[in-house]
Amino acid sequence: MAATETLTAERILEATEEVLRRYGPGKATVVDVARVLGVSHGSVYRHFRTKAALREAVTERWLERTITALGPHVEAGGPADERLTDWLTALFSLKRKKAGGDPELMATFQVLIGENSAVVDRHEEHLVGQIARILEDGHREGVFAAPERDFTATARAVFHATDRFHNPAHAADWSAPDVEEAFTAVVSLVQRALRA
Repeated sequence: MAATETLTAERILEATEEVLRRYGPGKATVVDVARVLGVSHGSVYRHFRTKAALREAVTERWLERTITALGPHVEAGGPADERLTDWLTALFSLKRKKAGGDPELMATFQVLIGENSAVVDRHEEHLVGQIARILEDGHREGVFAAPERDFTATARAVFHATDRFHNPAHAADWSAPDVEEAFTAVVSLVQRALRA
């Protein structure tokens, strides 16, 4: 890092991603991150008090990209049922791409799931919130039935019903030859249930 460059949390997170990709969550250290940045590990600890806090922050930053990428499907015009299918398809695609293209960060995410980290819960709540907005639009359009108007509970049910296609625990199944057919069948079932 150049002497004139300011050490920011964002720069530390970028370096941490690089280190995690290189060494994996089991071997990556704060010293490795500091080395990439050309600073002392104490400088990193001034921004993130513990290695766990740094790991959570980098994972949250990584997951935020998913939320941002899915945003256009929430905000887009057009029928809500099509937007929901597009949103679910995009989520599956993003998770598959991360599992295949970012295996070390995916491994970090799985470590955090195992630790029951609040970062994972917040990520899921954001995703459920996006689904709920689409469902509410669909109810207004008359596309989806929602007699109790509890869009968040229904959105959570949709999220759980499609778990096989976005939960990293199922990543090994995502390259199966029949996975696309299974995904289409589940989405079709969800769509029919929402119209009932």
